[in-house]
Amino acid sequence: MTGKVYLVGSGPGGLGLLTCRARDVLDSADVVLFDQLPGEEILTTLPENAELIDCGKYGGMHLREQEEIEALMIAKAREGKQVVRLKGGDPFVFGRGGEELEVLRDAGIKVELVPGITSAVAVPGAVGIPVTHRSCASQVTILTGHEDPTKPESALDWNLLAQSRGTIVILMGVKNLPLIAQSLVENGKNPKTPVAIIERGLRKDQRVTTGPLEQIGEIAAERKVAPPAVIVIGEVVSLYREGEPWLIPL
Repeated sequence: MTGKVYLVGSGPGGLGLLTCRARDVLDSADVVLFDQLPGEEILTTLPENAELIDCGKYGGMHLREQEEIEALMIAKAREGKQVVRLKGGDPFVFGRGGEELEVLRDAGIKVELVPGITSAVAVPGAVGIPVTHRSCASQVTILTGHEDPTKPESALDWNLLAQSRGTIVILMGVKNLPLIAQSLVENGKNPKTPVAIIERGLRKDQRVTTGPLEQIGEIAAERKVAPPAVIVIGEVVSLYREGEPWLIPL
């Protein structure tokens, strides 16, 4: 009998933001393939009787390639096991969940999605930055700062993004932040547009760095900003108040 694969989003961090469905699925799992983004608080509660397979990234190196992860999910499901692919945030927001869904479907494996709260919204919100606001942000665009390197050309339209009057949220963008900022300014984005970088969102060592778009690359380098981080570009950043308590208690 073939088992089932659950693509589970753990949310932006912490047990309190893990959904009830995610908790139920994890507690009954036979196999859990996990990344590091869910965080220690969640990872330490994984069931002891389950087979735990680390698929994280350490020092810029992946323990397992994507093809190996997909093959493991298929093999374990074909053994009749309940398999959880645990990811940070939401699996379908730059979590490669779409790719995994395609592979599992093609292999004839049953799949269930367990959505998670995306860090693109929750992490800025935790520090008092709403991604939309009636007065200054009627739209929000979420984009990756690290496109698939095998693409023949970028799928990002920098001219269109630069003309946006809403909020831009970038995931996985720390390494390419100077290039991102330069591309936006060169295509007409106001160089004084406020930017916030929230590192290690919703963790005890969470840190916020702010600055104008034209200088944010230099500021980030000076402060040694490092992943994981969520980058927010737009007028909503002006609502951030340094020193105020986080809106989501850690």
